[in-house]
Amino acid sequence: MLLLSLESLGKAFVPKKFTPTLRNFMLKAGYDEVPYKFFGFLFYLTLVITYVVYFIWIYPHLKDLNSLILMLGTFGFWVVCQLGVAFFIIMVIYFFLDIRIYKRKRELESRLQEYLALVSTNLKGGMSFDKALWAAIKPQFGILAKEITLVSKKVLTGNDVGDALLEFAEKYNSPILKRSIALLVSEIESGGNITRVIDSSVEDLQKANILKAELAASTLSFTIFIMAIVVIIAPGLFALSLELLKIVTSLSATVGGSLGGGTGSFSSPISLSFGGPKVEDFRRFSILAITIITVFSSMIVSIVEKGDIRGGIKYIPIFLVSALVLYFVCVFALSHIFGGIMNI
Repeated sequence: MLLLSLESLGKAFVPKKFTPTLRNFMLKAGYDEVPYKFFGFLFYLTLVITYVVYFIWIYPHLKDLNSLILMLGTFGFWVVCQLGVAFFIIMVIYFFLDIRIYKRKRELESRLQEYLALVSTNLKGGMSFDKALWAAIKPQFGILAKEITLVSKKVLTGNDVGDALLEFAEKYNSPILKRSIALLVSEIESGGNITRVIDSSVEDLQKANILKAELAASTLSFTIFIMAIVVIIAPGLFALSLELLKIVTSLSATVGGSLGGGTGSFSSPISLSFGGPKVEDFRRFSILAITIITVFSSMIVSIVEKGDIRGGIKYIPIFLVSALVLYFVCVFALSHIFGGIMNI
């Protein structure tokens, strides 16, 4: 009963005109159904979060005001907070689904050449095109095997093979897949030599893969240079700057105190007060700056290597952890080195 109410609530929050777009997006991510139950659960989750935030941080400031202001403030905060929390959760989920779609597309493209070569072999062995598609399905093809299985089932139930293939191609934002399927469908409709077209597509895919490998190899030095800056040079410079700031602050306090703390009526005409940033503020700034540099550098490396930002998500935690660990190690080492010098 609860699941039914969650599904009904979820459907109520999704406009009907957005349902086809949402379903197409979920299909690209590998989900056959729109998760209306999750949308209903999301409503209750945001409701609970808003309730907790309101009574812990907002209500204590509103309870002493008059009833009208209390009512209007409560209503305004409740609407804004719940919508904001829901939007944040949806954006996070969209981000992970988009990464999942990208990974599925990359896996499918990596298997396409091998699969088409096997289809061509089956056609040369005397099979019909639909049977060649079915016979070429192997477990190692992963996502591509599942998609072609669906295409074959549609063909066996009476659907046109061209329409089934085009519907499959539209599920993925892959120019390589769409071009290969479009050539196949065009050749099927014209009654031409399908084997020749498949062999040509296989050859083009092989050349494209070789070209991608050569481009990745040619940009290796650039990638190493970025990694060296992000993981080694930037943390070291920030750690050195932090230690120099500590020294300047300490010297300013020591010299200023010795000049102004003497006996008698002597007063120094020189002011050595240090008006720069505080040590703790610069420490927080360093960590924030390293984090930002790491994220954007990972995106640059991803664009150089993969041609897409989404391919660099895996680099972010690696770069970030390495840079922060080296930063704290450098801070610890420099503090002992300069601390020993200052105590001499």
